[in-house]
Amino acid sequence: MSKIKIDQVSRHFDENVALAEVNLEVQEGEFFSLLGPSGCGKSTLLNIIAGFLEPTSGSVYIGGNDVTGLPAYRRNLGMVFQNYALFPHLTVFENVAYGLKIKKLSRNEIKERVTEALSLVQLSSFAERRPHQLSGGQQQRVAIARAIAIQPSVLLLDEPLSNLDAKLRKEMQFELRNIQQRVGITTILVTHDQEEALSLSDRIGILGKGHLQQVGSPLEVYRRPANRFVAEFIGQVNLIKAKKSVSQSEAPEGKVLYEAEEFEAAKNRPLQLEVEAESDSETLFMLRPERIHISFIPLERTVNNAKVQLKEISYIGNALRLNVELGSRELTIHTPDPVFNELPKPGDAFYIYWNSEDIIPLEAGE
Repeated sequence: MSKIKIDQVSRHFDENVALAEVNLEVQEGEFFSLLGPSGCGKSTLLNIIAGFLEPTSGSVYIGGNDVTGLPAYRRNLGMVFQNYALFPHLTVFENVAYGLKIKKLSRNEIKERVTEALSLVQLSSFAERRPHQLSGGQQQRVAIARAIAIQPSVLLLDEPLSNLDAKLRKEMQFELRNIQQRVGITTILVTHDQEEALSLSDRIGILGKGHLQQVGSPLEVYRRPANRFVAEFIGQVNLIKAKKSVSQSEAPEGKVLYEAEEFEAAKNRPLQLEVEAESDSETLFMLRPERIHISFIPLERTVNNAKVQLKEISYIGNALRLNVELGSRELTIHTPDPVFNELPKPGDAFYIYWNSEDIIPLEAGE
């Protein structure tokens, strides 16, 4: 296990800035994910850590050693690629043994390490098969076994599950996390799949436009995003711009009142928000769709609630997605089926409400 430190790393491709002075520390034994949209710089950063790319500026440290100038083969890293990169003419055993032969280990040590690695990924009985005789999930496990067999200090994963179907992908997410915990190896995963990053990681780094927008636990980046970029990238979000209310004296202790003029909650009255933390006089707030509750009777409260009209409804597997009209604007709501005895139809009216702690102020971001 080794700690990784990225110190002021930038990478330019001609005039294009792929990474801009990125600072990051990944702790020993941690499962860390780099998450972001296409072109954000996450694969570039992974390749710089691996030694396949040189940074334009900045340094990379592994286990406290500056490896910035070292070639990839001298960094003692294991890597699993998106396409697995298995040799089709070699057996599973020979594929896993390939890196060990390059290291010129003895035949007995190679056999011992390959046997151990295949046992770890539950492929001991597949040692004599060739890649074309394996399923996608089995090929992915062979690639992991090959990377682990060389006993690297760090394991790098470049979207290794992206070629699998949805069901197998979920199964392999559990398998991958289980293997990482058993080995205890420091791991960095690059992915654009939010659910994958949230379910696998100890911490997540959100990259956007070459900048590291936020680093935190899955719960932190989802529930308390650092800025608008993170909020809009992770899950779905309702954004509400509001100004501090002139009726601030009416707010209970520890709460602050804001008014969202674009969301007309009642005739001649803007939507009133009651939040836990004071922000700027004019602030952009985040409200997650699943934090909004539904009522079919009028509510006595005057804050954090409104009467809405259903615009459209769709089924998304584990919930219903409702798009509702609130004045001239729309909000999205995710709610489980049991909320409704009978599904509403477009044009139907009902009431919505939420808790003060679920309205989160946002910074503009990069």
